[in-house]
Amino acid sequence: MRPVLAVFIVLIVGANAGPAAADGPAGCDKFKWQIDKELTLMVGDTIAIPSGTRLPNALPVSVIVALKPFAEAKLPTTPERAPKTSDSFAGFVQAAAPARAGTFKISLSAEAWIDVVQDGHAVKSAAFSGATGCEGIRKSVKFDLAAAPFTIQLSGVAANSIRIAITGD
Repeated sequence: MRPVLAVFIVLIVGANAGPAAADGPAGCDKFKWQIDKELTLMVGDTIAIPSGTRLPNALPVSVIVALKPFAEAKLPTTPERAPKTSDSFAGFVQAAAPARAGTFKISLSAEAWIDVVQDGHAVKSAAFSGATGCEGIRKSVKFDLAAAPFTIQLSGVAANSIRIAITGD
């Protein structure tokens, strides 16, 4: 009887450890790159803007984007990945052309899918990193952008707003 009990305990402990391990690394120091500049922007005074508007400042910038239910968001292009749940939120913001072409980081305060569209085409991410347990940032994604206006689309967001920061690399 004891071997069965031991196997049962191992299975229970393993099942409980699985979800925590699946969450990934925890802590601000677990990102693949430095996020100090982004954290400073994310915790500072940030204005709220509605989905569909232009970013109010030149880069680097941080804003809180007011989102809409996914079905009402009217995203300019279909997201590369469909939301996991039908009751999620989505939105987009437009950015003026950066002063120069280069790699830019878009950091998010919560879990979400991010698409960047430039010159009518989806821009593939160059790299991404994420961690739980980092107050202010959940995910950071790098994109190689031309010196042209671009649109940031957010989808699969659990809440009706999300804080984002856009910085150069």
